[in-house]
Amino acid sequence: MDEQYISFEDLKKIYPNEWILLGNPEMKNTSVLGGVVLYHSKDKREVAYIGRDKTAEFSTVTIAYAGDVKPTRKIGILRKI
Repeated sequence: MDEQYISFEDLKKIYPNEWILLGNPEMKNTSVLGGVVLYHSKDKREVAYIGRDKTAEFSTVTIAYAGDVKPTRKIGILRKI
């Protein structure tokens, strides 16, 4: 296995708009700064299921999206009058 650390900024350029499974990720609070790419795909489920077999050699793993996250929908709260 080719274990090479890649920064998250570089990951965004190499794998635009894809989900990436990272081994031994470098984190700052909840932000991913980089890691070792184990698997990548446009389909998050594929990364989760196929990538699962590639994580045995790593103490920590995470899945990150290398693109712009679409804004979430706003949900109004209805009150009973």
